[in-house]
Amino acid sequence: MSTQGESSNELRTEVLIIGGGPAGAAAGYWLSQLGRDCIIVEKKTFPREKTCGDGLTPRPVKQLTDMGLADELAKFHRYEGLRATAHGRALELQWPSHPVYPQHGYVVRRRDLDAMVAHNAAKYGARLLEGHEALEPVTDRGRVCGAIVKSKESGTPFTITAQYVIVADGANSRFGRALGTFRTREWPYGTAIRTYWESPMHADPWIESALDVKDRNGNSMPGYGWIFPVGDGTVNIGVGLLSTFRDFKNINTTQLLDAYAHQVADSWKITPASPTQRATSGRIPMGGSVGPKSGAGYLVVGDAAGSVNPFNGEGIDYAYETARIAADVLHEALSTG
Repeated sequence: MSTQGESSNELRTEVLIIGGGPAGAAAGYWLSQLGRDCIIVEKKTFPREKTCGDGLTPRPVKQLTDMGLADELAKFHRYEGLRATAHGRALELQWPSHPVYPQHGYVVRRRDLDAMVAHNAAKYGARLLEGHEALEPVTDRGRVCGAIVKSKESGTPFTITAQYVIVADGANSRFGRALGTFRTREWPYGTAIRTYWESPMHADPWIESALDVKDRNGNSMPGYGWIFPVGDGTVNIGVGLLSTFRDFKNINTTQLLDAYAHQVADSWKITPASPTQRATSGRIPMGGSVGPKSGAGYLVVGDAAGSVNPFNGEGIDYAYETARIAADVLHEALSTG
């Protein structure tokens, strides 16, 4: 059930999920499958943009298939593996055969993917409140037991009480911060920027990763560039950087993306000066660098917990996986008291 204009002095549920992105929506699906009542609070309304490469490796493909979305996924561009490039050389690396994971991935724009997963959770019983912002936690004797929520439509705050709360509000995680989560400052984080270009190679069977990204002056950067063919006439091109070098905060990521677009213009037949939309960027905590991941009455999952691969900045598979684990844990807690 998807609702955009909910208004009540108080709603009650077994599990309140803050955030309707990959982690929050997956948690809602799995809790519903386990027979649990849950409410997902999502600040924006679907479909909505998200800075991402849009690539799904075999790990998230398995999770999405387990959520009953194989047929929906099959409508999007399927690819067979990774082409890694550096210093004029290229290696085409087929996804390996595996007893658990498929041997292929998909490229799906996040505005399509996230809406699909969230509405799938709602279809199976999660109460999805789109256009609702969680303003602050509700606590009782030190235990989290809900949130004050405001509908963008009515503007009137109301309370949702719950036996447990899942924090899945993304990398910035304002709700998590209000509960005391923090990023370990000594650990690196990433930043990424991307946009789309029209390309005749939009249905290429490989996603591409460049391990020799350079700035406008030809200096090598600690990060990588990507080109993910979307299959709809466009390719997603972006750059991810690690915060491990001295002048990281002075880097102009827009200029870096422009330099990379020029670097790959001939091979991907794009016009660097003519992207189809404005570039968007974001910061990404990685390697599980955010904690604590649990507290009295709550669990933190996905990007809000820094559950992102520090090698390639991939987070969507871990969002689905940590959400599924959280659903199992809370189902057990509710079952056993």
